[in-house]
Amino acid sequence: QVQLVESGGGLVQAGGSLRLSCAASVRTFSVDTMAWFRQPPGKERELLTRISWRGASTYYADSVKGRFTIARDNAKNMVYLQMNSLKPEDTAVYYCAAATIGRSSYNHWGQGTQVTVSS
Repeated sequence: QVQLVESGGGLVQAGGSLRLSCAASVRTFSVDTMAWFRQPPGKERELLTRISWRGASTYYADSVKGRFTIARDNAKNMVYLQMNSLKPEDTAVYYCAAATIGRSSYNHWGQGTQVTVSS
């Protein structure tokens, strides 16, 4: 099992920055990809960015490209999401997710952390 715990959410003014952290449990040897999703109020959950656990491959949704950066620290079993130039429309619950090797979808999720961007 892979357990994920997010932290770092909060209230920030538009134009500001936040860094979210995701702590993964020790069984990360089974992880293939880590990702960040978000779910704005009344909307569906969307994929923002993903990173391979062992390589350099990354993906960013157009909505966050150039503003958000995903990074990982394998030694600490941590994944981070640096969010810059935040906008009110970035307000959402942010989730960390993991896809284990051999799975075609994300099968482990954190509990989510709230990010609120005020105008």
